[in-house]
Amino acid sequence: MAKAGANQGYGGKATLARAKALMAKAPLIDGHNDLPWVIRQRTGPKGDVAGYDLRKLHNDGDTDIPRLKKGLVAGQVFAAFIPSDIPHPGRATLEQLDIIRRIGETYPETFVPVLRASDMAKARRARKIGMIMSVEGGVGLENSLSPLRVWHAMGARLMTLCHNGTLDWCDSATDVARHDGLTAFGRAVVAELNRLGMIIDCAHVSAKVMHDVLDASTAPIVFSHSNARALCPHPRNVPDDVIDRVPDNGGLVMATFIPAFLNPAIEAWQKPLRDKGGQGFGPDWEAMVATHAAEHGPCPKADLGDVATHIEYIAGRIGAEHLGIGSDFYGGPVTPTGLEDVSRFPYLIAELMHRGWSDRALVGLLGGNFMRVLKAAETEGTKLRRKVAPLLGTIRDFDGPEANY
Repeated sequence: MAKAGANQGYGGKATLARAKALMAKAPLIDGHNDLPWVIRQRTGPKGDVAGYDLRKLHNDGDTDIPRLKKGLVAGQVFAAFIPSDIPHPGRATLEQLDIIRRIGETYPETFVPVLRASDMAKARRARKIGMIMSVEGGVGLENSLSPLRVWHAMGARLMTLCHNGTLDWCDSATDVARHDGLTAFGRAVVAELNRLGMIIDCAHVSAKVMHDVLDASTAPIVFSHSNARALCPHPRNVPDDVIDRVPDNGGLVMATFIPAFLNPAIEAWQKPLRDKGGQGFGPDWEAMVATHAAEHGPCPKADLGDVATHIEYIAGRIGAEHLGIGSDFYGGPVTPTGLEDVSRFPYLIAELMHRGWSDRALVGLLGGNFMRVLKAAETEGTKLRRKVAPLLGTIRDFDGPEANY
């Protein structure tokens, strides 16, 4: 894979200045950031946004207000992430959504909630960062459709169907498949998300679920933080046969910065840890990594050039208009060299400029493509709500009395 270095790669100061000038005009929307989970874990009362203080630089992390501004981030999708095995997942999801809501309330001079696609333009005029709420993992539904409408009412506009664990209705990419894709209840979740106008996110789902969602969804979908499996065989990445279907759906693959999804040498080094049940995040994972490194040597590294190579590969298959960026900052303890925190986004754009990308293609990658999908999901939801009643019921109403509820 291509490498980015001090005197090459991103093209030097002149190319970086061009990238920043373009980003000043074309909004960057990052499709995934796990800051709310970090706030939950690192504050006294869980979720003390004011106590975490986003106004100061956090040297132990990668996201704060000074660096979001330095990185020219115009829109940020903050994920209400919870692990698949967390106790009381319904309550935990609401707590995470509340953290995102209070980020906006605590720093109104910096953030504007984005509830409609048109709100991004309002945020730009106000010189603020548009804040989009997502739910990462449908475990919080607790096998009922009603929470979808509550999450939407709270402001969520995107849902990642599952996380690292297979649910009672959806197979995960990183767990044992139990359903050969989506169950009938899973298809009902897709239909209700379409009706609500929420973007469906197929990061984390199995390849069969990816196909099932592409078959079922009437609105464009996204892979909010995934790369190309052909370049790196991590199960979280998107196979070519799925990538090739994305244009017909109108959706996006949003390239991510997680090193194990970028470099096959890292994936091979980490695979034994996943086979032992490692989840790829949290203190238990970090301890497993330290032990493995002591026995087998340090984990290989990824860099900014690897991200650009995945972006170029996907663009080569389906066109730049079906690409976005979903960093997954805070999604793991390590970031690629050159993309250490949210201030570094301009360097990735400079790298692509150095590789010959046009301004038009970069405007789409930065956020134009995501805005198209957000607007399309919103439009489809408005149309469906005029003629389709809310879907009601639990998993047993769709998958039968033997389903877990």
